[in-house]
Amino acid sequence: MLERLVNSPSINIVGHRGYKSAYPENTLLAFQKSLEMGVDVLEFDLRFSKDKVIMVIHDETLDRTTNGSGKVSDYTMAELQQLDAGGWFGKPFEGLKIPTFEELCQLLASYPDTLLNVEIKPSSQAKEIADLAIEKLGKYGFLSRCIFTCFDAEIITYIYDTYELRTQGFPEELMSNFVTGKEGTYSKMWSIGISLKLLTPALVKEFQEMGLLVGCWSTDNEQQVYYALGCGVTLLTCNDPQAAMHVRQQMGGIR
Repeated sequence: MLERLVNSPSINIVGHRGYKSAYPENTLLAFQKSLEMGVDVLEFDLRFSKDKVIMVIHDETLDRTTNGSGKVSDYTMAELQQLDAGGWFGKPFEGLKIPTFEELCQLLASYPDTLLNVEIKPSSQAKEIADLAIEKLGKYGFLSRCIFTCFDAEIITYIYDTYELRTQGFPEELMSNFVTGKEGTYSKMWSIGISLKLLTPALVKEFQEMGLLVGCWSTDNEQQVYYALGCGVTLLTCNDPQAAMHVRQQMGGIR
């Protein structure tokens, strides 16, 4: 399924942590709204609870996106799900919960055509999280539509070497444990993500000549979308997918 992203004549849109600009990120509501919009790829972040349940949350700590504080890994799944993961974004969203990965998989079962960008957050438990996440995705029959992302090059290499699955990394300067050379980290990647701050036509060409699918983040207005397209990138990660969808429609593109 991932092959449809390669050399696509149309824009492919990645919903970053769901529909992040309009709903509390990494909540089932944000994911549902992003899926309903028709994003091509859904991106989300995985971490362990204290009792090693995979939770969907970006930060290492709870402070920014919940009414809790401290490390996610210091709380059990039951304790984490007692927290409010929506009120920080606005009163209408009070009461939303941190989803478990299982809950997200249940939601995704109704959207079999949506691709998945599964980001394993760097930690001492990242390999174990990857193992359990891949096992669960396999049971759901989702692996053919998954790309696995991490800013830790060791985890990218582990997933590639152990499971022969497709991975997405980042330019060397953004990654930890990066290995240079012909058999290094770049050789383990199927795709590479570049921030708009770093994005240039020359850099895109360099990575494309290495055989990598190039994507960028975050294109949230039409000027940013057109800049990315001008650089040769059609895989766009968006906090707000509306601008990219509008440009795609103007171009006559279809999902």
